[in-house]
Amino acid sequence: MRLVVCVDRDDDLGRKAGVVGPVVGRASVLDAAMKLGTADPEDADTNAMFAALHLLDQLREAGEEAEVVILTGSPKVGVLSDRKVADQFDRVLREHPASSAHLVSDGAEDEYLFPILASRIRIDGVRRVFIRQSASLESTYYTVVRALKDPKLRAKTVLPFAIVLLILGIAAASGVIWWGVIGLSILLGIYLIFWTFDIDEAVIESIRAASTDIRQGAVAIGFGLVSIALVGVGFLTGYNLYVGHPSDTPLDRVLLFAATGLIWWLFGAEAWESGRAIRQYLMRGRLPRSYPVATISIIGIGFVSFGIVESIAYLEGLVLRGYLGTATLPLIVTLIVVGLALVIGAGAFYQYRKVRVAGPTSGESPDGAEELSPTGDHGAL
Repeated sequence: MRLVVCVDRDDDLGRKAGVVGPVVGRASVLDAAMKLGTADPEDADTNAMFAALHLLDQLREAGEEAEVVILTGSPKVGVLSDRKVADQFDRVLREHPASSAHLVSDGAEDEYLFPILASRIRIDGVRRVFIRQSASLESTYYTVVRALKDPKLRAKTVLPFAIVLLILGIAAASGVIWWGVIGLSILLGIYLIFWTFDIDEAVIESIRAASTDIRQGAVAIGFGLVSIALVGVGFLTGYNLYVGHPSDTPLDRVLLFAATGLIWWLFGAEAWESGRAIRQYLMRGRLPRSYPVATISIIGIGFVSFGIVESIAYLEGLVLRGYLGTATLPLIVTLIVVGLALVIGAGAFYQYRKVRVAGPTSGESPDGAEELSPTGDHGAL
């Protein structure tokens, strides 16, 4: 059997029409398309759904056994929405085994999911739906205005511009325009980092999960608070050493701050991962497979980080009042080599386990991504 797959990555179908994905079958997809078209006649996903139905009819007229399905993601487009689409596709394939699929897309955003779908089934083709419109200036203006009403696009375009105007205006009114430029650079840098790596999505999801854990009395919330406290202690301890040695060079004080804080930050990361592992154990009766990988990675990152700090001190001829004593070339090489070996070994072990496992086990995603990285956590505390 062949599937005709239409992806609604930002879940317009759920937000506007109240239809929960996945939607399978010609009658169900037609009903969903009619509901979305009625709720928002200008939504391009409606055209994509009708195009999927048209392709389904063509395949059936050619004598092929085919079925149509709509997969929905999340309004917060990113890792979580893509994972939701992947979970829905796995469920559809279990209930409707197919040998291949056609992907119907209304734009490049949905086609980002092509590798996810292609990793589960052979993709025979991608049909992209274009909407014919007038090319007049008035139409272009209307299109831009309508696009800016989209909360996702507005947050990514209007918000940074508003921040620039706000900070520069306050700085100019206060007579400290250069401080305004400095603060603006820092804030925009943080914003771009959050936007690039979807950190805001991870933070929001973690806060929601933490709220649920507090209401349910989850033990992992305590480990999360300990982790945050350890990170704070690391910054405070490093800062005290930074200001406590005014006679040292600025670089010496920065390296001392980093070397001191690293110890606490690594313990904080391990406390975070331990809390998540215990949470999984209490819920499912076993530790997650990614826990030892994450622990080894944390240790490896610690070795490499200390090696970098020591190498900078060695090249600059500085003597750190740290935990490792005077920086020497053998010590630096040992730290970096051991750290890289641990990180690479953990990654290789994870890939080996991933290949050995035939399919996802209960309670874990197929790639275990939510349980792997101590720094890119998208899961709950």
